[in-house]
Amino acid sequence: MSQYHVYSLPVELLDILTPRNAVNESQLSKPTSPEPPEIATSSGPRTCNICQGATFLALDDQRAHFRSDWHRYNVKTRLAGGKPVTESAFTQLVDALEDSLSGSESSSDEGDSSESDAVTNLVNKAKQQTRSSTPDEERTPNAPQTALTWFHSPPSTQIGVYKALYSNPKNASNYLDELREMQHSPEGGRTWAMFMVAGGHFAGAIVRVSRQSEDEDVAGKSSKKPLNKPRADTEVLFHKTFHRYTTRRKQGGSQSLNDNAKGNAKSAGALLRRYGEQSLRDDIRNLLLEWREEIDACERIWIRANGSNRKIFVGYDDAVILKGDDRLRTFPFPTRRPTQSELARCLLELTRVKVTHFTEEALREQDEAYLQFLPKPKPVPTVPAPEPEKPKPIKLTKEEELLREKWNRLLEMVTKGRLEPLKAFWDREGPNIGSIDARIPEWTGERRATLLQVATQAGHEDLILWLLEEVRANPTIPVSNPKSDDPDDPDDGDNRSDASDAPKTLTKGSRRTAYDLARSKGVRDVFRRCAAAHPDWWDWLGAGRVPSVLSQQMEQVQEEKKKERRKGLKDKVREREAREREKEKEQPPSPPVQEVPKSSMPQSNSMSNRLGGSTGAGEGVAGLTAEMRAKVERERRARAAEARMKALASR
Repeated sequence: MSQYHVYSLPVELLDILTPRNAVNESQLSKPTSPEPPEIATSSGPRTCNICQGATFLALDDQRAHFRSDWHRYNVKTRLAGGKPVTESAFTQLVDALEDSLSGSESSSDEGDSSESDAVTNLVNKAKQQTRSSTPDEERTPNAPQTALTWFHSPPSTQIGVYKALYSNPKNASNYLDELREMQHSPEGGRTWAMFMVAGGHFAGAIVRVSRQSEDEDVAGKSSKKPLNKPRADTEVLFHKTFHRYTTRRKQGGSQSLNDNAKGNAKSAGALLRRYGEQSLRDDIRNLLLEWREEIDACERIWIRANGSNRKIFVGYDDAVILKGDDRLRTFPFPTRRPTQSELARCLLELTRVKVTHFTEEALREQDEAYLQFLPKPKPVPTVPAPEPEKPKPIKLTKEEELLREKWNRLLEMVTKGRLEPLKAFWDREGPNIGSIDARIPEWTGERRATLLQVATQAGHEDLILWLLEEVRANPTIPVSNPKSDDPDDPDDGDNRSDASDAPKTLTKGSRRTAYDLARSKGVRDVFRRCAAAHPDWWDWLGAGRVPSVLSQQMEQVQEEKKKERRKGLKDKVREREAREREKEKEQPPSPPVQEVPKSSMPQSNSMSNRLGGSTGAGEGVAGLTAEMRAKVERERRARAAEARMKALASR
């Protein structure tokens, strides 16, 4: 057991203390045992894989933890599919349960039985509740917070002090300075008020945790003899314990909570428990009024009470303890049934400094082992990029819908080469659509700019002739560039001509026209004939990119050339045949071939077994049905006919 009192630490120790970091603060999460601490081995601290932040210095501490209610509760909760709780959260659950115990003093047998019942009741209660209580101390998911703050004294000494002793437990930067200020006792010493209530049991006390300094005390007294008896570090000034019947034995829960959940019970026991609750509340408040002056002078006020019992101390009219009092604290470790001996144990636990002896290497190994046991942070879910909003459909007027329908019908007739319906449609709807050279709207999805280009791409000669001759479509309009939004952009990415007689690559600054889209000679001749018939209509040979005109005289000359070419080919064929006949006459006649009689020729087994063979045909069909014999005969005759045809073709 540590001999250091938190309010009387040696000056030599305070001068060399340095605060430990947040990682090392979790090396001890529960109060040390009365036995002197053992030096940790180099293999690292002993831990509990179920309880959060539980590490142990010795094997006996670990075994004691496995027998504790906190560990048993976490095991049962884990098996039921829940999450384990920290030590402070378990303390709050036990306080809220208000387990019923008889008597005002604790006995080992009854205490163990009551605590075992409390664990069972807590597990059953957790199954019924849909929400789980989360302690205030768990602020970070990775490193569980502990009630102790640790300081290091070289070379191998560490001391731990409860954070609740400080005026501002959340401000860790002032822990060391405030610990040094604690060594200077105010006038009259430091006093605490400690209260516990649970299950109808109450225990309260006013204690002095530090006296005035020895110089002041000796100067105020004229004593001739020195004090032979050392003074105690703590002193109980006032204390009070009593018990009222408020809960049913081994059931837990106060009568008021049961009434709120199920309605007022009409039984003698319920009436007695309601009366016991009222009496307990009145007795506690009367005691607080009696100790008002002492409570006002206290530096800290420790209260162990659940939500409903906490209203006995604060939150009522003319309360001695205000609800938002900065002195209010809760016990940062598990407590047992409220008794006078339990108050003394808690007082000793709060005021005694926890001492360990680890070397620098052992501390470093503890840090590394502790970091390995910390749960890994959950990966931050990646927020998917918002999908681009789909363009809202444009609402069209009736006139626009009608115009789109006309354009769709017009393009369909031009693409399919339906000339007669196109003529009738253009005579009727042409003025509404525009000129024959009107650009095709972009919403149609058509890559070409005009109807003439669409017809040329499709290769309909009669429709192209009608467009050029009758409606006078402009053949010099450049083809739109699919890679550019501007149809007049001279930088055409696809400037190769489809016409065979046109240059494959255009010169810089020029554009393809409808003639470049022609893929057959017939379509190109239509453009050339129109260029010859109407040379003044368009710049056919320049902007229209027509290589040459094709007049009727030119076509007649080409036709005569074709006839002469065919006549010359026929004469060459006749001359070749005449030469072949003369060569055959000049060759000597070949000797006649003597025919060998069939009977003298040897017959092979393979020939005699062939289907349709001349020899053994009758034997081959022996044993077959009439239908099968007829089928074999048909096959034989067909093969004979094929042989005769081949012989005639070879002559």
